[in-house]
Order: sequence, then C-alpha cells, then structure tokens
Amino acid sequence: MFVRNVALVTEESAIPMSELSAVAAALQKQASRDFGPLWKVESTVTAFQTLEQLPLDYWPVIIKDDIGDPTAAGYHDDQHGQPFSLVQYSQGWTLTASHEVLEMLGDPFGRRLIAGQSPKTGQGRVRFLVEVCDPCEADDFSYSVNGIKVSDFYTPHYFDPVASASVRYSYTGAITAPRTVLRGGYLSWHDSATNAWWQRTWFGDKAHDRQLKDMKVTNGNLRQAIDRVTALERARSMKLSGKREVSAAHGSAPKARPEFSNRASDLRRAVQAATARK
Repeated sequence: MFVRNVALVTEESAIPMSELSAVAAALQKQASRDFGPLWKVESTVTAFQTLEQLPLDYWPVIIKDDIGDPTAAGYHDDQHGQPFSLVQYSQGWTLTASHEVLEMLGDPFGRRLIAGQSPKTGQGRVRFLVEVCDPCEADDFSYSVNGIKVSDFYTPHYFDPVASASVRYSYTGAITAPRTVLRGGYLSWHDSATNAWWQRTWFGDKAHDRQLKDMKVTNGNLRQAIDRVTALERARSMKLSGKREVSAAHGSAPKARPEFSNRASDLRRAVQAATARK
C-alpha cells in the first residue's frame, strides 16, 4: 500500500518543538488507529522544525503565528501541484491541524468527488466534494487523543443512500444519518444539471443552502476554492454573532537548516502568494 507522509512544520511561529512533536504523535495515532482502517489509508505524521528539514516525499501542514489573509487557512497546492495546508497557531490550533491532516489523507489533491442524493429537495443526484471533517468540524464534536483535541470525521458510509441504525457515519457517532451537517459545519456539492456549486452551512442559528457564485477554481483545485468562499461566510457569521478567534502570542522563528533549501524556497513563495491579503 502506498504510504502518505504528512509533516507538521513550523514557519514564523512561536510554537515550541516539544508541543509540535506531541501534537504530531497524537495525529499519527489518530491517522493510523482511527482514520486509516475506515478509509483504507496508510500514513505517517511527523514534526519538523523548519521547511529546510522537510523530506521531499512529505506533504506539509505549515503552522504560522499569522497567516495574513484569514481566508488563506486550509488547503493549497504549490507550483508543482503538490498539496500543503496552512494553520494559524492560535487557541484550538490542534483541532484545525487534525482537520487538515485528515482531509489531506482523504483527498490529497482537493478534487475527489462522490455521487449521491442532494440534501436540497428537488435537486436529484449530485457530486459531493470529499472533505471528511467539514460537516462535523466544530469543537463540540471533537474528541481527545493522548489528551490532545482532534477533529471528528465522517466515514465512507456518510454518502450512503439511506440511513441505518447499525451504521457509523462519523468516528464519534455525532453524525447519525447520511449527508447530515452539524452546527458549525458545512457540505459542498456540484449540480451537474445546472453546472453550479452549492453548499449547506450551519454557522448561525440554523442550516441553510446557498449557491456558490464566486467560486474561482484554478488548476482543478476545488478544495482551495471552497475553503476561501466558506471562510468568508464563516467570518461574516462570527462577526454577526460577536465571536472571534484568539491568536497566540508571537515569538521568534527557529533558525533554518539548509538541507532542502530549494524546496523550502518554493514553499515559502507559495505561502506568500496564498496569504497575501486580497
């Protein structure tokens, strides 16, 4: 079986290496014990202090104190089409890191689609973007590994045509029926009949459906486009509700080692492009 290697990497972050290593160990256990058997994925999750240390066959989840444009959080690909994710080092960052690692393992290139019945009445069959944590991503549905908070995720049964009492739809059991979105989560799909993207979100008082009219897909990277438009709606909902994210204090960045400097430079350019405020 092909092994997928994921790295947690610091970049302009105050996070101590001891904390990064502890979180990587928890995410490795989650990936191999919880996620892998259900999704048939074999993987490793390892901590690295700098991008220069990153081996060539690892996909990085990059931790920064400040990601600039808030919509830059989440999935991206570099100039070679290889995936990387950005996570801000703030309160609850381990939940976000777990989310990004699992979605990278479930769909490394952000474009995997599964057909099923639309949750929107009258729409018929559609194709869902596979984002295994999105419908149950909220803190309320998280669980603990090694004492570290990690994200719930849906199982392959999430897209089953009918519900069954004996079926597990998410790892924690919080999702109890196919294609269900929990408070704080969302689900995205493409309606081939109208060539339109739709989304069910539950960021406010209740869930609602909307057509995504401002999708800008480049290089077939569906997840990156979805992440940006969803972040904007989430930010608007948080502003209306008076909620805000709490960032950790900044500190000095660790010194770099010049082992894979060319790839590190490529990644830094990709990060700079992704985080530039729009």
